[in-house]
Parts: sequence; C-alpha cells; structure tokens
Amino acid sequence: MDSEHADAAPMRLLPWTDVGGKPCYVVGDGTGYVSRKADEVESIQLDMADELLGHAADLLADDEVTGPQIRFLAGRLSESLRQIVRVAESRGSRLDRLLTDQPEPGPEKHKPDGGLP
Repeated sequence: MDSEHADAAPMRLLPWTDVGGKPCYVVGDGTGYVSRKADEVESIQLDMADELLGHAADLLADDEVTGPQIRFLAGRLSESLRQIVRVAESRGSRLDRLLTDQPEPGPEKHKPDGGLP
C-alpha cells in the first residue's frame, strides 16, 4: 500500500445497495451514525436468515408442500443468502484491515516452566 492510501480513512461496505443495485460504502472509523445503523441492519439480516432457515426446515419436512411454496421459499432463501454474503464480505474486509494493522508477531519469550510471560 502506498503512503497516499495508508492514511486514508477505511471504507466499509454497507448492508444495502443504492436504487440501481450498486454497492454503498461509508468512510470513517466505524463509530458514526451510518456505521451504527449498518450494524443494526446486519443484525436484523442475520436474525431473519436464522428464522428463515427454521421455516425452511419445517416446510421441507412437510409432505404436503406445493411447488409455489417451494419457489417462494427458494426466492426468500436466495435474497437472504445474498444479504449474508454481503455482511460476510463487509466484516471480512474490516477484519483483514485490523489484522494488517497489527505489528508482525515477534519471537515468543517463554518462561522456564514452558508458559508465556
């Protein structure tokens, strides 16, 4: 990374898109209003995905389920998976950034009993 970009504020992929479907980002340290709203939306999306999985298990166990019900379920699962992948990408990039900001680990110094200092 060059020095021009080293001091740039980090960008976070938000859990929503613009009207045209393009990704939205926020620049900052992660403590602002938009970042807090993004955290709330991600939490809701994760909870909804978990509930949807439970519903899917119930529906798929039903011998009387219809084709339209399965198609509807598949559509909702697809939407949810798209959202969760976006959350994972956002969190992964933030984790990568945190890890690359950490100093390289040095040699560990051990106590005589084999433990760490």
